[in-house]
Amino acid sequence: MTTTSQERAEKPERTKHRSSLGDRIYHLLYSRIVNGEYPANQKLPPELALAEEFGVSRPVLRNALERLREEGLLYSRQGAGSYVRQPQQAALGFARVETIADIQRCYEFRITIETDSAYHAALRHNREALHEIKGALDLLDAATGSFKHREDADYAFHMAVVRASNNHFYETSLRALREHIQVGMKMHGQSLMSDGPRGLERAYAEHSAIYEAIRSRDGVGAKEAMRLHITNSRDRLFGGGMINLAMVDD
Repeated sequence: MTTTSQERAEKPERTKHRSSLGDRIYHLLYSRIVNGEYPANQKLPPELALAEEFGVSRPVLRNALERLREEGLLYSRQGAGSYVRQPQQAALGFARVETIADIQRCYEFRITIETDSAYHAALRHNREALHEIKGALDLLDAATGSFKHREDADYAFHMAVVRASNNHFYETSLRALREHIQVGMKMHGQSLMSDGPRGLERAYAEHSAIYEAIRSRDGVGAKEAMRLHITNSRDRLFGGGMINLAMVDD
C-alpha cells in the first residue's frame, strides 16, 4: 500500500498529540504519587481503569507509566501490574514544608516565576503546548462541575504553562517545588470547598482567563491573569492574615 503525502503529514501530528497526552497523564500520575494518593508499595489501578478515567488509549497510558518506571517511581511485578516506589529526593530540591510561613514563602516564589513563565508561554507556545494546557483545564472544568478540587489537575495546568514557556529553568524550578505546591494546593482546595460551588467556579474562571490570554498570545494579559490567580489563591488560603516575615535585629 502506498503512503500518501497527506498521510505522511498527518503522522507527525498524531505522534505529537500522543506525546502531549502522555505528558499530561505523566504529570497527573506523578502528582498522585508524591501527594500520597497512591502510597508506597500500593498497586496502581488496572491500566484499563486508568485509561478510561483519563480518557486516553492504553498505549498513551503505558508511555506515561514507563516514564514513571524509568524515574524510579514505579516498579513492576511479573503478571501483577505496577506498584508505587517510595519517591526519591530530586537532585534539585528545597527543604520540606514545615510551617505555614513556608507555604507563604512558596506562594511568593511562585508569583515571581509563574507570572513571567505565563508571559513567555503566551508568546512562545505551539499547538501541542496549548493543547496540553487545555487538557488540564478540561480536567479542572469537569472537577468543578462535580464539586471536586483536584490538586493533580491543578498542578498539571501550571506545569503545562511553564512547559509552554520553552524555558527549562522555569520547568525545573516548578518540578523541584512539586511537593511544596501540592501542600498549598491541598489547603487551598479545602478553603474553596468550604465556600461551596462559588469558590471552585471562581478558581476555574481564573485558570480559564490564563488559558485564554495564552491562547490569544497576550503576554501581558497572561502575566497579570497568573498573578491574579496565585495572589487570590494565597489570599483565600490565608484569609487576609499574612504572616510578617520581616527579619528583626537581636
